[in-house]
Amino acid sequence: MKKPKYPLEEIEQIKKKRLEEAEKSLQEKKQFLEKEQKKLDQYTKELELVKQHKIDKIRQMMDEMEKGTTSDQIIIKERYLKVVVEEKLKKEHAKVVEQQKEVKKAVDEVEKARVLLEQRRQDVEKLRLHKEDWEVDMRRLEVAEENKETDEIGTTIHTARKYKPGGK
Repeated sequence: MKKPKYPLEEIEQIKKKRLEEAEKSLQEKKQFLEKEQKKLDQYTKELELVKQHKIDKIRQMMDEMEKGTTSDQIIIKERYLKVVVEEKLKKEHAKVVEQQKEVKKAVDEVEKARVLLEQRRQDVEKLRLHKEDWEVDMRRLEVAEENKETDEIGTTIHTARKYKPGGK
């Protein structure tokens, strides 16, 4: 007897392919998140450098004021602090804030990809369990069919012997 083909085989292949695609997508999104996190780390370091520069300039100005300097020099240093350092600080801070948003988006995308991957795994697992049940049912039907054929053969032999001239 020819073994029957699993009726959901094509669906099984599609589900497996979708699972592979979900795994690949998750990997890509994790790599993107890592890249965005590195950018954030770099921007944070740059921001810290600008903050440190500001602190250094304030200390330098305070040291010069203690030593005694002209008011023109103090005004120049204050303007430098306000115009150059503060602007740079704002720009760097804005970069960090914007990159934090990008990292948050990337984290959300990774989480969505994880959820999708889990759903795909469950779909494949459900189909695998269904296939196992189907195979058990097919084996049971095959055994029943073989038993029926054996019974028919036995009945035929018995009938043939019964009506055979001369006995057994």
